[in-house]
Amino acid sequence: MDVKAFALLGAGLAVGLAAFGASIGNGMVTSKTVEGIARQPQARGALQTTMFISVGLIEALPIITVVIAFLLYGVGSK
Repeated sequence: MDVKAFALLGAGLAVGLAAFGASIGNGMVTSKTVEGIARQPQARGALQTTMFISVGLIEALPIITVVIAFLLYGVGSK
């Protein structure tokens, strides 16, 4: 096998694992936020703000991984 096949395999695996990890993280953050709002409805605004910041940071990982995958794809296409 050549470098192209391994680069494409690594890129696909990295993107898939990053998407899986981000979906698990987003689910955990959202569920804990809903639990917090259910316990203290008056803290809804602060909890939602923190949740949106956390989800944004969690989503940064798959975006960075896709960029690295495109770089690997470029290496593999030579």
